[in-house]
Amino acid sequence: MKLTLETERLILRPFREDDAEAMFNGWASDPEVTKYLTWDVHENIDTTKFILDMWIKEYDDPKKLNFAIELKSDGSLIGGIDVVGYDDEGVPVIGYDLSRKYWNNGYMTEACRRLLDYLFSQGYKEVKIDAFVENIGSNRVIQKCGGVLVKTENDFLPLKNKTVTVNKYIIKS
Repeated sequence: MKLTLETERLILRPFREDDAEAMFNGWASDPEVTKYLTWDVHENIDTTKFILDMWIKEYDDPKKLNFAIELKSDGSLIGGIDVVGYDDEGVPVIGYDLSRKYWNNGYMTEACRRLLDYLFSQGYKEVKIDAFVENIGSNRVIQKCGGVLVKTENDFLPLKNKTVTVNKYIIKS
């Protein structure tokens, strides 16, 4: 779904083809960022362009919410946040990534709260978010957004071909 949301400092907007360079250089090629994601570092910008093309085509699906996070102050693309899917009961599951340059500024907490507000306004009663146990920053974001830890378990990541220990959170409206 093509939708734009705003916060005090951010614009959450649909990704565009011309975001490839900023995405690749900002976080997709950064092993420090991608070590906490379900996918590996992009080896080249062609991988990023391929992913963006796929995401742009998915905007035709009304349940697909995938936002580029842009700073209002200067238009910089700093990350992404999306509903990565829905569990068996139809509960949305959120995922996000942020360029390392912008860590520890409260941007992801702001973006996450805005997406949560939108989802709750659409009638969802809860949202799920996972974070690698060792990703202290992401766990902190989730907790600031009202996340309650329900369990910690091992998840197999097929794109990385490895098992990681993950904190599983629920945020209720």
